[in-house]
Amino acid sequence: MKVLVVDDYSTMRRIIRNLLTQIGYSEIDEAADGNEALAKLRAVHYGLVISDWNMEPMTGYDLLKQVRADDKLKTTPFIMVTAESKTENVVAAKQAGVDNYIVKPFNAATLQQKINSVITAKAS
Repeated sequence: MKVLVVDDYSTMRRIIRNLLTQIGYSEIDEAADGNEALAKLRAVHYGLVISDWNMEPMTGYDLLKQVRADDKLKTTPFIMVTAESKTENVVAAKQAGVDNYIVKPFNAATLQQKINSVITAKAS
């Protein structure tokens, strides 16, 4: 399964890529912001998007809304990553159609569990 990691910090993209590699994912692509991610999503089929919330010029939240509004992309599993665990952010992301949410920092086991729950939910 191809995974798209979206984060404006290259260090965070590398950390998430390394965690994904540890848990068995090898087809990993990266985007530095929501605009780049949307272009890649429209060009290539991804089985999962893992996106940071706080990015410029397009946030992960805005990317999520764009993905859910696009007929070709709307069913793509989407996990939001953020350093903030504000209830209103979690609620807003859920209302926008996020499949799961991870608060930084996290480890490979947490990432694996979140991915498994998203994939299982999408399969049923």
